Amino acid sequence: MTPVSRAVAVRNAANGDVAAIRAIYNEGIADRVATLDEDPKSAGDIAAWWADHGGRYAVVVAERDGVTVGWCSLNRYSHRCAYDGVVDLSVYVAREARGTGVGFALLVAAERLARQNGFYKIVLFTLPVNANGQALYRKTGFREVGVFRNQGRLDGRFVDVMAMEKLL
Repeated sequence: MTPVSRAVAVRNAANGDVAAIRAIYNEGIADRVATLDEDPKSAGDIAAWWADHGGRYAVVVAERDGVTVGWCSLNRYSHRCAYDGVVDLSVYVAREARGTGVGFALLVAAERLARQNGFYKIVLFTLPVNANGQALYRKTGFREVGVFRNQGRLDGRFVDVMAMEKLL
């Protein structure tokens, strides 16, 4: 059986998933195509991030054969009440599971959760060099809003950041 055909189960994340979430996120940091974070996250860093999630701001994990192979989170977009219906999305897939349907399953789950939690719009920010991620986002109905030039720094260089959105 190929990895593409193996089932992916998506469920709400629990405290016991934090180590796997951290490991997958740190792979994303090391790969330099998914985040502007440069330094691996410590257990304390992820614990603080985890404490900011819950309620409307859910975290889900994807499992294949009992192993966590990806996660996504609904994150607060803004503290301003005018943006209460807008949620920011993060999604990360373990290296060995990329391109096998895990990201798609996570995005479907994220949209369902966003709707259930009263959001009307999902936004995300991606690096323009992340063509695989952008293809996945477009496949699930996201559209490019625009590109922020020199939005951040990565490895001492300015980088652009693309904004994408999906109206629910």
